[in-house]
Amino acid sequence: MGLAWGAAGFGAGTLLARVPGFYSDLPFALLFAPLGFFAGIIFSAILVSIEGRRGFDRMSLSRFAGWGAVSGLLLSGIFVVGGALRGEALWGEFLVFGPALALSSAASAVGSLALARRAQRWRSLLVQLGADGPSDA
Repeated sequence: MGLAWGAAGFGAGTLLARVPGFYSDLPFALLFAPLGFFAGIIFSAILVSIEGRRGFDRMSLSRFAGWGAVSGLLLSGIFVVGGALRGEALWGEFLVFGPALALSSAASAVGSLALARRAQRWRSLLVQLGADGPSDA
């Protein structure tokens, strides 16, 4: 999940770099890709620990989006801890990164669930057609 979210972050950074008026010392694609990667890793850990073996077909989009937002907030908590270790204000970092990471993580979670459900439909269609792949042997 981390690689898919990292790729989505890279794409979002590439699109943001095309918007005039937004400039950064580090290219946005290289800035957003690691954020997406780590948010995806945190999201996967949350899903495994809380949802367990529940299938994607039994999870709602809103629940998935909620866990995605929690993963973004936990990632922004890392920035808060880093800021606190440097002696900076705690809430400044959180208010900058928290809402943006929560929204982007929620959107990535909903997109991940939509893709997973679509893949399950394709798999069931292939099984019905008898093209299940190497497991037929």
